[in-house]
Amino acid sequence: MNASPGPDLSIYQLALEVQMPSQVLSLTPATLLSLLKSQIDLLIEQQIAATLWVKLPPGKIWHSEIQRYRQQFGEHGVIYTCQVAEKGRDVETRYGASGGVEGENTSSSQKCLELLSNSQIRREYFFIVLSPRFCSLIVVYRQLKSPKTLLTITTVDGKVIQQVLDGMKKITITELSAIAAPADLICPSVEMLHATSLLSQLLAKQLQRQDEINRQIITKRIAKVEQQKQILHNSLQLKDEFLSNVCQELRTPLTHMKTALSLLNSPSLKNPQRQRYLQMLKRECDRQNSLIHGVLELVQIEHNLEETNLESVRLADIVPGVVSTYQPLAQEKGIMLAYTVPTELPAVWCVIGGLRQLVIHLLSNSIKYTPNGGQVWVRGRLQGDYVLLELRDTGIGIAESEIPKIFDRFYRVRPLPTEDPGGAGLGLTIVQQLLRNCGGSISVKSKLSEGSTFTVQLAIASDKPHEN
Repeated sequence: MNASPGPDLSIYQLALEVQMPSQVLSLTPATLLSLLKSQIDLLIEQQIAATLWVKLPPGKIWHSEIQRYRQQFGEHGVIYTCQVAEKGRDVETRYGASGGVEGENTSSSQKCLELLSNSQIRREYFFIVLSPRFCSLIVVYRQLKSPKTLLTITTVDGKVIQQVLDGMKKITITELSAIAAPADLICPSVEMLHATSLLSQLLAKQLQRQDEINRQIITKRIAKVEQQKQILHNSLQLKDEFLSNVCQELRTPLTHMKTALSLLNSPSLKNPQRQRYLQMLKRECDRQNSLIHGVLELVQIEHNLEETNLESVRLADIVPGVVSTYQPLAQEKGIMLAYTVPTELPAVWCVIGGLRQLVIHLLSNSIKYTPNGGQVWVRGRLQGDYVLLELRDTGIGIAESEIPKIFDRFYRVRPLPTEDPGGAGLGLTIVQQLLRNCGGSISVKSKLSEGSTFTVQLAIASDKPHEN
């Protein structure tokens, strides 16, 4: 064993202590990996079988480079893989005479060395190449405050490399005489002319690697910009379509009102006809008001999509009030309107004020599309971790081919031949958007001339809101 050195001996500091130290670079992990790959490429292409001293960051991507070198040179190259000792470990039981780690697949060309544990060494990495043809050193210090910025020294100066090797003797726990030849701890002198040629090639390799990294970064940035551009384009296209649909929907009632007003000015108009045109004006005004109100409501919901706050609310606190509001309209049409919502049903998550909007839109639709003398039921019940709200009617029903379309903006089910409900076609769109914002869902079952059942599923309120 070696004598105990200072507790915080640092390989990085040893490299800095030389009279003319190399420049310290601040590198990203990606650039450091590029630097390592460049040196491995050079060794393989020039067929330089060297002795490597290695301590790299954790991760397969780093050690795959060392494996690439080992596969190329086999027994002709020697690799010393260094790792920091764990506190309290019995070193003698882990290492045999060859220095190999018990239980690991090591060969005579790859040795495992254990280094003294201290706060400096744990944050340092190094890659040392020793060969009569080429010597180099990469030593890295990982800062605590900014771990993604790696302070790096890279050099081919023999003095710096030898000082680091001398420091390795002091911090290596494993008995070096059992695993390393004396030459493995000495930086060989390298012929200057040949070294200059190799350095030029190494520089070219590093530039190629850096260019590759830059291309990858640029490609990713371009892809991200294109994705954002596509999202923006789609958003603008949807807004344009929405605006076009709004204009078209506003134009229709205005055309009807203009026609009615022109006919009202006729001197030969009889009183029954006048009353019919006045009713048309009232109906179209109501339709336009409904459209404007629906558009504003939908825009408000979508505008607050990212900032939606949820509230815990009970069906029993909302449904009775909405039903009583629509009871006079139901009675006017001769529709039997009833509800069953047990008071013991648990609270659910919904957008603030959204449950009332939801019930209003669904109940209004049920009454609107139910002929005189029909029936409408509102029911709340528990199913697993959800509360279900069902609205069932004996209305005109929806064709199976139309069901997927009814949640589209401005889509209206074909009205009764003798009655125009005159809706804006936004009610179900608003309902779906409200449910989407609170993690709820809605399903529809319907048959023509038999009626429809809308089932809303809402998450039971707990300590945390249901996530989308």
